[in-house]
Amino acid sequence: MPWRESLSPVRMERIALVCPLDAREPMLTEVAASAAVELDLPYEPGDGPEEVQRAAEAAVVHGPVAALAGWAPTADLPALRKALEPHGASAVPLRRPRGVQPPTRLTGEDRSRQVPRLSRLLVDTYTTVPYSNLDPARIAGVAYVVMFGMMFGDAGQGALLLIAGLLIRFLKVPWLDRYRRTWLFIAGAGFAAVVFGFLYGEFFGPTGVLPVLWLEPLEEPITLIIAALAFGAVLLAGSYVLGTINRVREGGWGYALYARSGLAGSLLFVAVGLAAWGLLTGNTIVLVFAGAAALVALVFIFIGLFVEAGGGPTGGLQASVELMDTVVQLGSNLVSFTRLAAFGLTHAALMMVVWQATTAIWEPNWRIIPAILMFLVGNILTFALEGLVAGIQALRLEYYELFSRIFLEEGRRFRPWTPATGPAANAAVTPTAPAERHLP
Repeated sequence: MPWRESLSPVRMERIALVCPLDAREPMLTEVAASAAVELDLPYEPGDGPEEVQRAAEAAVVHGPVAALAGWAPTADLPALRKALEPHGASAVPLRRPRGVQPPTRLTGEDRSRQVPRLSRLLVDTYTTVPYSNLDPARIAGVAYVVMFGMMFGDAGQGALLLIAGLLIRFLKVPWLDRYRRTWLFIAGAGFAAVVFGFLYGEFFGPTGVLPVLWLEPLEEPITLIIAALAFGAVLLAGSYVLGTINRVREGGWGYALYARSGLAGSLLFVAVGLAAWGLLTGNTIVLVFAGAAALVALVFIFIGLFVEAGGGPTGGLQASVELMDTVVQLGSNLVSFTRLAAFGLTHAALMMVVWQATTAIWEPNWRIIPAILMFLVGNILTFALEGLVAGIQALRLEYYELFSRIFLEEGRRFRPWTPATGPAANAAVTPTAPAERHLP
């Protein structure tokens, strides 16, 4: 299914490259040109004219046949086999070694499905996605720009960001080439800021140019905080869903059942939501269900932590401490999303100060000039300061509140074997007697 492929790392196969003894170097030349195989070599692969010969000498030899093992994307195998046929070589599938995770080649690196570079960068700077995990790059990109827009809600300043992104994309200026890959991300953040600016009625501050479609941040701060908490709860729910799927992929349903970021953790999160609902509505039945769900979740989490700690009195103590930390962390993670409202209020307050200072100076005489300067300088400073703060805070929420539940381990990036090949490379190689590795 296309949506599933877009979330999952590219499927990898364990293969053996098999060929006649005298076809090792031609076969490896084709492999290097395909950029589709990560070879298992007994040395650190290099780049240069001698690398093909070194890899050929590292092949395992059995009678008239030589072989090398490695990893390759499943989708690239048909083309690789076709390229190897003229040399009497082939790529033979092998059973995956027990306990060994394949390297990760992400969908953003797959030439047939490109993920916007900055969406990819959000995940890559946190971790290399493990092969068995879902890759939330696209979802992370959308969540980031929405959080940025909520904190930087101004239609005028957001429009400047949107225009900047479009100029980076379409303006043919050489010095902009290095920023070209960021255009969609900048434009998306600007568009989100424009949307929230319309909702807040902000256009370079409370200038009265736009009507308030939802609320004025400084007039209804409690409503804005509640909205931020609700949005944070939605994002946390999504992270628990992705985390549960990843735990199932990593260790099966048994592992996911006891994991803090799996089914047990998800049940605890649901219990907190039910408790909040019960308290707001005064519904005792809902509160009873919330308490029962929380108790079951905490028991399963404790069992998982106890087993992970190795059991015994020490393991029990460690599991108890970590269980308390789990509860406290869940509450703090949810409260952390109030910063979406807090920095939205800060942005609105700064723009209110700028606008009030501008209108206080304004007179239909020479004082027009300092009023305009006040308006421009105030907007520039707020744009720079709040843009930086909103960008950093949205990134912090992505990493500490969301990604920490989605990922628990580090993956290993797929590194295709692609040394320099061709006539020039082959001419530079001095033939020597190969030092072959033979099977017993």
